[in-house]
Amino acid sequence: MELYNPANVSMTKYMFFTGKGGVGKTSIACATAAALADTGKKVLLVSTDPASNLQDVFGIPLDNKGTEIREVPGLVVANLDPLAAAAEYRESVIGPYRGKFPDSVIRGMEEQLSGSCTLEIAAFNEFSTFLTDKDKAERFDHILFDTAPTGHTMRMLRLPSAWTGFISESTHGASCLGQLSGLESRKEIYKKAVYTLTDGKLTALVLVTRPEIAPILETERASEELGTLGISNQLLVVNGLLENCDPNDAVESALFEKQTAAIRGIPSDLLKHPVSMVPLRAYNITGIENVRRMLSCSGSSGGGNGPVKISSCTLADVVNDIYNSGKKVIFTMGKGGVGKTTVAAAIALGLNRKGRKVRLATTDPADHLNYVMNGRAGISISHIDEQFELGKYRDEVLAKARRTMSGDDLAYVEEDLRSPCTQEIAVFRAFAEIVAKSRGETVVIDTAPTGHTLLLLESAQSYNRQIENSGGDVSEAEKELLPRLKNPDYTEVVIVTLPEATPFFEAQRLTEDLMRAGIPVKWWIVNQSLSFTETNSDFLKSKASGEIQWINMVREVSNGSFAVVPWKPFEIKGDRLLALL
Repeated sequence: MELYNPANVSMTKYMFFTGKGGVGKTSIACATAAALADTGKKVLLVSTDPASNLQDVFGIPLDNKGTEIREVPGLVVANLDPLAAAAEYRESVIGPYRGKFPDSVIRGMEEQLSGSCTLEIAAFNEFSTFLTDKDKAERFDHILFDTAPTGHTMRMLRLPSAWTGFISESTHGASCLGQLSGLESRKEIYKKAVYTLTDGKLTALVLVTRPEIAPILETERASEELGTLGISNQLLVVNGLLENCDPNDAVESALFEKQTAAIRGIPSDLLKHPVSMVPLRAYNITGIENVRRMLSCSGSSGGGNGPVKISSCTLADVVNDIYNSGKKVIFTMGKGGVGKTTVAAAIALGLNRKGRKVRLATTDPADHLNYVMNGRAGISISHIDEQFELGKYRDEVLAKARRTMSGDDLAYVEEDLRSPCTQEIAVFRAFAEIVAKSRGETVVIDTAPTGHTLLLLESAQSYNRQIENSGGDVSEAEKELLPRLKNPDYTEVVIVTLPEATPFFEAQRLTEDLMRAGIPVKWWIVNQSLSFTETNSDFLKSKASGEIQWINMVREVSNGSFAVVPWKPFEIKGDRLLALL
């Protein structure tokens, strides 16, 4: 497998870097952008991830307009901040009416524009603007998008078609219900976005994966879904491949064998696309120097005496504490790819072994629970099926509307239910119902990647208003959701991270946001630590040494309430989940 090198890739005007959370797509997008700029190209790098970490990579504050990177002439980086975008979008809708309508009407408009759907539309508006802006197309040779984890990306890439279809089928004009105001004025922009995405001469998708089974399987699904959307110009990059193996070191040999087996299992459909690799690096991809080093041919062999052991709790200690506290709702949260699913499954198994009746659930659009559990009995499993929940919610609202409406009024409701916003409401309702099951059992929830989770949790009150506005009923589960989440005797949030810069900073931001929302946080889990293995490999010892500062930072922010889970030489699923305890 050849090394990934932008100079050897047919670079299109627009490049999307996508894949499962934690595979390194941000690092590769940043390294590609820097490499292109170093050859004299004008490059714009845009993050569309609600939980972007570009600012951590470049070490400077970023905004949604674009910031020049001084050390890399020709490179401009922008973060699409959903909150800032929503504020701008909200004002664009409400601004023309200020001073013309009574204050009570303006407050009503602000209320309608307060939910997660507004954030989704606002972020999409910015994304489509970057994709279709003529001035940016003339100013930059390449525009690169560091996208959100796969499940969110699929949703985002479907939005151009979804919105275009919604507007085209409209018989009343764009809905004037809050979030949908003004869509008609951007109809041509959405059409152009769809055209650009599906034109292989203009747009290419870089599918980033790790040499591990789960990320490769998700990449295959993403590739197939992208193909059905007409986005067929794709290339695969396998990131973090161990180039050499010390046969005398058990840990390095196990890692090499695990990666080799995953590479051999790459599906044939993925191999139809160009495939390249990026070696495993012993350093974090932060700072301009390391960003530039990432795609160089020379690796970092490292060396040294290895890390100093740090005293910490184990995951079993965390399970014991949760069990003794009697808490009924347990979340695992963190950046995509840090192992939230396996940690959630292990906690559920641990509580079940202690006699608790446990339900393991996920709100992640990319559902990995069934794969991880591998048929393990004794625990109920729930997954929010977005399409099912959407159909159920639509049927409920229409059934209620038919009792009191007819003709044009009913047609208006049917039109509004075709909006992509309806799916957000339906998923939220299902999430509340899962949390409500904690009345009779312990519910362990493997949440979606950070950005999606926060949008879901922070919007509880505004969603209640949205449901009422759209004709639905607010259930008791939805009314009780926030009080349950904010009750420290009822809910436990377990933050999961890796001993690396980007996952730590994102977990820290998540914790601060949760605390501001009044949702308590106690335990942190540092997952997949090489420093807690018995490796003698110079390369892995160097990588393990780099973990210590991040484990110590976790110790500090968690006030000592943290556990470390060592890296395991096998696929963690089924009965092997118990090895984490």
